[in-house]
Parts: sequence; structure tokens; C-alpha cells
Amino acid sequence: MSGTPSPSNVSTQLHRIATLAREAPQRVLTALAHHLDVAFLREAFRRTRKDGAPGVDGQTAAAYAETLDTNLASLVDRLKAGTYIAPPVRRAYVPKEEGGAVRPLGIPSFEDKVLQRAITMVLEAIYEQDFLDCSYGFRPRRSAHQMLQALWEQVMRLRGGWILKVDIQSYFDTIDHHHLRRMLDQRVRDGVIRRTIDKWLNAGVLEQGRVTHPDAGVPQGSGVAPILANVFLHVILDAWFEQVVKPRLDGEATLYRLADDVVILCAAERDAQRLMTVLPKRLAKYGLTLHPTKTRVIRFTRPPYAPQGSRAKSPTWPGTFDLLGFTHYWGRSRRGNWVVKRKTAVKRLSRALHRFNAWCRSHRHAPVAWQHQQLVQKLRGHYAYYGITGNEHRLRRVRWEVIRLWRKWLNRRSQRRRMHWERFARLLEQYPLPRVKIVHTTVGT
Repeated sequence: MSGTPSPSNVSTQLHRIATLAREAPQRVLTALAHHLDVAFLREAFRRTRKDGAPGVDGQTAAAYAETLDTNLASLVDRLKAGTYIAPPVRRAYVPKEEGGAVRPLGIPSFEDKVLQRAITMVLEAIYEQDFLDCSYGFRPRRSAHQMLQALWEQVMRLRGGWILKVDIQSYFDTIDHHHLRRMLDQRVRDGVIRRTIDKWLNAGVLEQGRVTHPDAGVPQGSGVAPILANVFLHVILDAWFEQVVKPRLDGEATLYRLADDVVILCAAERDAQRLMTVLPKRLAKYGLTLHPTKTRVIRFTRPPYAPQGSRAKSPTWPGTFDLLGFTHYWGRSRRGNWVVKRKTAVKRLSRALHRFNAWCRSHRHAPVAWQHQQLVQKLRGHYAYYGITGNEHRLRRVRWEVIRLWRKWLNRRSQRRRMHWERFARLLEQYPLPRVKIVHTTVGT
């Protein structure tokens, strides 16, 4: 389109919104919808993932892009006129780590995804000025590994402490709409944006041909759900902990949160136990519930001195805890010092191997060169997340298991098993799998 602003112009708009929000932390913003023009939605379309599953209307990104200008102009008109109708999200399920449990996901229509991305861009520009450093999930230029590094540094500085592992039951499905609207009122009261968010909250879920309308929750998988979930926990947990809780504690305490994955590190056991008592009451006030067994206090103090190699453990020996796919535990560094180490959690390791096995089984008849290309990408993706200092052993185990599984299912391409190890070794020379790579290094481990 002639004269259409470039992405840099959209970035300028977002910068202006962010500056306004930062300069007046208590200001309620009431005029934001004028930014949502065709140029803004075009940039939102560019940022929207194109290979996702289609929603209830079956429309794909490619089909939407065929008449992109017309579709975006129509979307803007309906949005501003208030005639935009949010379609229900299609319900799908993905397996969780706990046994056969599944996690529900909502799949919006592609046009919904574009509009959700646009409004998320506006909300992020505002709330990034309010969010605290303890929050790492679904935020620009923040990641799980930054949270892991920050936690590691604090534990090492305090020489251990007491970990309060917080598990909120079905967090995304139990967010109270009434409380969420009140929290949004404190910063955003633009009529167009707020009406659209309400339409998404009330759009309903399509499952097995039937549409239901839950009175709580935001569908995981929708583009706007992460920012709304972050706003909710920012108010009831992050800000409350920083402004109300910390001044009343005896020792140091730090909260770390990635979406609804929360840990609190306390220097004093008494502080951790007091938080364990008051936190369920705080969350219950807003309709949230802590898991009765997964929420617990873990002694994570540095182990007492013992000769290196000694296996005797005293009653004060620290426990371990899982966070963001890693098991955290105390171990010896190469110099013999006690340091916090991380390794792939058993459940995550089992899930990864199960997926590699299922993939090799379902694609065993595909050309070997193509299988090799896909396995290389999958292994590199695994290393990119789990390639952390101290985790070499479990990375090597994953690589070895992938080699074993690949050979196993190549042997089942026919009834005659010809892929003995000697022949398979020659195949690996032609199609080598990537070596273990440590991507995230930690000094001192």
C-alpha cells in the first residue's frame, strides 16, 4: 500500500505509548484505539505465527494473506464500529508431565490471532513499564534462562536458603474475569480495546461440536492470554510481595516468576514458613488455589563440610527441586567447591525420549536423508534449551538414545533386519548427528 508506515513507524507509536505510561505510572489511558489502523495491523500480521493450526473457521494464514489489504481494512472497520464478533476458540489438548494428564489449549481463528497480536503489542508497551524484574515469562527480551541465571546467582550469594516452590492449580483456567477487569481498569480504559478483550473472554470454547462459555479463565494458546495472565499475577503476587511482604520479613527473600511458575528464595526458614501460611489466603482472595502437595518448602542450604568423595549425609543435607525443566541440586565444582548444579528433570527427559521414539516410529519409511535433517534440527533444539553447564551427562544420554531409537526403527522398515551396528556406524558417518553442545554457560560450576 502506497504511503503505508513501515514497522519502524509502528515501533515509534509503541515507544510513544510506553513513554506516556512510564512518565505517569498512575495514569489511566483512555485513548489508544486510534493506533490500531491498517498499518498497525499489518505489522501485527507480520509478527503472527503463520504455521499454527487453524481455528473454528478453518482459515489458514496463506488464505488470509491472499487478500490481506481488504481483510485488514474490514477488520479495522469492524473493530472501530463495535461490530467485530470474536469467534469461539477451538479446544485441543496436549500432554502434561504428570502421567496421562493433559493441558487444554485454545486455538483462535487466524484473524483473531492478528487482532490479539495487535492489542497485545499495545498492552505490552504499557505494562512493560509496570512489571517488575522478578517476572520473566512472555515478556520481550526476557527468557527462562535469564530467570535460571538470576536464581543461581542469588542462591550462590546467600550460600543457599529455603525454597518455597509455588504451584497454582489450573492457573490459566481459573483467572477470575471480574478481578481481571478491575486490574485492567487501573491502567487501560479505552472503550474499543476493553470491549474487544471482553468479547474474547466471553467468546466460548468449541469442543466436540458444542460451544461452552466458562465464567473464568483465559484460553492458553491465544495471543492475548499471556499478557492478561501476567497482569493478573503482577497485581496479586509480584507487587504484593515487593511492597507488602518483603518489608515484614526477617531476612532476604526474592521472588522469581515465569508465567505461573513461581519460586521464592528465603534466607531464613521462618520467613519461608510464614509465606507458606499466608500465600494460600492471598491467592484465594482472587479465586486461585495452590496445589496441596506440589507447593512446599524445601531446605536448599549449602551442604555441610565433608571430605570430597564422602557419601555420608547429615540430617541437614539439602533437598532438590525442579524448575523450568531442570532439577536443581548441590554438587562439587571442578575445584571441589559446593555449587548449585542443574540437570534435565527426569520427567522432561522421559517426555523428550518418548517424543523422539514416536517420531522415529511414525517416519521410519521416509527417506533417510530427510530423517537425518529432521533429527539434526530436533537435537539442536533440545541442546538450545537444555544445553546448560553441568548437564552434559543427560545431553549425551539423549543423543545416545536418539541414535539407538533411529537404528531400531530403521530396522523395522521391513521384516528383514539389516541395520546391524557396523552398518549403522557407516550410515552415521554419512549422516552424523550433532555433538552435545553447551549453549548456556555458568561461571563457577
